[in-house]
Amino acid sequence: MERYLLRQQPVPELILEFMKILNFVTIMYIVVVTLDCLTGYVWQQEAYGFLGKIRRLPLEPWKIPLVAVGMYGCLLLLLSIKTSTDFWFVWKLCMETGAALAISFGLHFGYMGVFLLILADIIRYVSDLKWKILLASLVCAVYLLLDYNLLTFWITMVSFEECLGFYSASGKSLLMGIRNVLVSLNLFVFILYMVAEILAQSSEKARILKLNLELREANRKLEEYARESVKVAETRERNRLAREIHDTLGHSLTGIITGIEACVMIMDVAPEATKEQLHAIAEVARSGIRDVRRSVNALRPDALEHMDLGNALEQMIDGTRRSTGVTIDYECQIHLGGFSQDEEDIIYRIVQESITNAIRHGKATQIRVRIGREFHILDIHIQDNGTGCADIKKGFGLHHMQERLDILGGTLIYDGSHGFVIHAQIPIRWGKEEEDD
Repeated sequence: MERYLLRQQPVPELILEFMKILNFVTIMYIVVVTLDCLTGYVWQQEAYGFLGKIRRLPLEPWKIPLVAVGMYGCLLLLLSIKTSTDFWFVWKLCMETGAALAISFGLHFGYMGVFLLILADIIRYVSDLKWKILLASLVCAVYLLLDYNLLTFWITMVSFEECLGFYSASGKSLLMGIRNVLVSLNLFVFILYMVAEILAQSSEKARILKLNLELREANRKLEEYARESVKVAETRERNRLAREIHDTLGHSLTGIITGIEACVMIMDVAPEATKEQLHAIAEVARSGIRDVRRSVNALRPDALEHMDLGNALEQMIDGTRRSTGVTIDYECQIHLGGFSQDEEDIIYRIVQESITNAIRHGKATQIRVRIGREFHILDIHIQDNGTGCADIKKGFGLHHMQERLDILGGTLIYDGSHGFVIHAQIPIRWGKEEEDD
């Protein structure tokens, strides 16, 4: 048996509340009429004649309302309890049946309508169809077995109709008619409750079906979005690797080519200087290989793995000087500390790419690199004396430089009218030591 459905359906709830009130009115009607008859026989001294007509003594008058009304209150309390496990629901059902039996006994089994409340409780909370049919069948069996006409074959009792012998024939017919109307009305309201509950369950199933369809559509869209996200991520990763390889390998190869060309020129006149420069070229090649490997593995530049940003820039610039023979004037007006990892990577790559472009494309022999600060903006200014470019077309290097700056919300300005100028500005999340400057 599945867990019970604790639903809040407005129409079935209202009908069920009306059933409870109707059952209370019916019980009180039978109690009042029965007490009036019994006390009437006593007051008119017809008790002996009444006892001679019946085969068994009825309950003492004071016990009838105590048992019937008191146990009906217990039944209402049990009906209001909501259980969440099979075990406790079965126990609650047994206690509800016991309370209904006590009510019927107090009314001399003249009214069994309270069992319909128990059936409504089963229909309301039990979701598993097999268990619902089984429990409802058991309650219906008890209802039928306790019917007055069947019980009289085994048990002698006083019927409600026998108590009405105190009244005249017309009065007896009227009172029996009122009882029958109340019993029929209770049955009609129960049927109405069943219809409302079925409609409510059908509406709930339709709503759940609609939600399932919407959920499937949402899942389909999420799957499409996930596939698109994977493609975008792959594209970004390819671009990132392309930038890394371009920056590292391009910088190293530029230094190597320029250095070799210088070696060719001075080989005959300065063999020792040529040998020294070849050693510098070899070191640049080794550094480039390490950077390429780390770029492929999505790691930072090799220099930033082993030292801080300031030392890494100085090492890279010094290595370029020695391998290419280009004069590089480096000036840093701030302490390069307190940066995050992504900020350090971008600063390093911008300086590296700018120097590489100046040597490779501009054939520069002098490069000036200045790093400063204006409020919370890091300012990188790189200028060379190369050939420049009147009609600048953003190539691979400038494009990736712009992409790197976009990550941090920075700006890139370049000019090729007199040599080539790179001016990058980056909003920086300065560390505490920089905040005090």
